Amino acid sequence: MTSTRPARDAALHADADRPSRREQILQAAAQLFAERGSRAVGVDDVGAAVGVTGPAIYRHFSSKDAMLAEMLVRISERLLAGGSEVVAVAGDDAPEQLRALIAFHVDFALDNPALITVQDRDLGNLAESDAAQVRRLQRRYVEVWVAVLARLHPAADAAACRARAHAVFGLINSTPHSAGRLGRPAMAALLSDMAWAAATAS
Repeated sequence: MTSTRPARDAALHADADRPSRREQILQAAAQLFAERGSRAVGVDDVGAAVGVTGPAIYRHFSSKDAMLAEMLVRISERLLAGGSEVVAVAGDDAPEQLRALIAFHVDFALDNPALITVQDRDLGNLAESDAAQVRRLQRRYVEVWVAVLARLHPAADAAACRARAHAVFGLINSTPHSAGRLGRPAMAALLSDMAWAAATAS
């Protein structure tokens, strides 16, 4: 039976089934950056991974740093857009909104382990202006969660809800360290249950 799961680390793709050459380069770079760290990967390494010469990469990106910047901006945009969408689709029920956010983030983390690793480890390697853009997008995504958590914990202030959101992210984003130890359905169920417990504990 053919799997309906998206390609690994396909959050960079506008169309997961038909990635452009630029998106293939970003995906290969994400894998290499996750394995070695962005500073240890050269343009020639990325070119070899997608079957082109290093200089051909420069038709798409001006530098390795440009790849990293676009990679982290794209996934931050995808998280914000996806999180906002699932909350809207869930309606006005706060528990359903939280379940939707958890399911969305768990799927994202399990489907994009290299991107999760790069986002966690290499944000500090971005130029200041690029890092600022990524952080703005990340803060907006956090606030999507904070708005839902505030409804579930009306006595908690925004700072407490924000800390709770980050704790849930830390739990879910641990997947690059645990992926493969369980099958995907079992891992998704475990992460979802643990995230729910962390998000709703009094």
